[in-house]
Amino acid sequence: MSICLDHQFREQISRRDAMLPVTFFSGELALLAQREGPLHWHTDFEIATAMCGVLDFQIGRQHVLLNPGESIFINGNILHGIKQVSGALPDPMPNIVFSGDAIAPENSEINRKYIQPIARCDALPFIVFDRTVGWQNEADGLIKDIYSLMREEGTCYEMAVQRNLSKIFEYLFLHFNSLPRSESTRIQINAQIRMRKMLSYIREHYAEPVTLNDIAKAANIGRSEAGRCFQTYMGCSPVDALIRHRLQIAHGLIGDTTLTLQEISDSCGFHSVQYFIRCFRKRYGYTPGQYRNMGK
Repeated sequence: MSICLDHQFREQISRRDAMLPVTFFSGELALLAQREGPLHWHTDFEIATAMCGVLDFQIGRQHVLLNPGESIFINGNILHGIKQVSGALPDPMPNIVFSGDAIAPENSEINRKYIQPIARCDALPFIVFDRTVGWQNEADGLIKDIYSLMREEGTCYEMAVQRNLSKIFEYLFLHFNSLPRSESTRIQINAQIRMRKMLSYIREHYAEPVTLNDIAKAANIGRSEAGRCFQTYMGCSPVDALIRHRLQIAHGLIGDTTLTLQEISDSCGFHSVQYFIRCFRKRYGYTPGQYRNMGK
């Protein structure tokens, strides 16, 4: 299942079963161009595991390398993205996205006492589980058991998943004060909020003519500040980020539709099909036509 974002660059999580607010994914990287997922965010927690490659998780403005076998917990409401940086084959990267309701209802005392302190901790955007530490190794085992349970969907698997998540959060709560912190200043928090607004604008208007001024105005900041934000989080200019998003949409359309290159170019906001082809080849190393032929 590919990453699906709403108009605010929040990932849209499809819940097949409201009884268990946990969604399991596997194999997403194989569907993404250059094995790279865009910066996005969602209110839910996320846990992911590298299986056979090295994964570069961008969380806020930090980059964390996850080696094969390692698992990471990502807090809610955090901008994050993923890119596989080594490995011959796409990493399956099993991961779960879940709300605190999977453990206890939001208005319950259990949620208030044990879940919300973690969810509301700005200094805890992520945790990489260290398997040389006893309780973290046990948590890592529980995570991998959840993947098996979600794949197999055997009898009472929902209850087993809930038990495992409860145990993981019990560990996090008991060791909360000793977990490594990533202190965020008010300036850094504001910058991330601005990035959400500007990325949202790009996603909403990518098919239209968009200028640097338009992107900056979405966050009520100047062009220079917009440029600094994008350089910090994405290593590129706002306009380059716009082009990347257009190309990502086009990449999906080429693989999943029979639209002509002219139609795709027009629908993705490029002013000419020749310019679209040049940008596509520069970004991916092959032309749109070559990519379409790869899937035949």
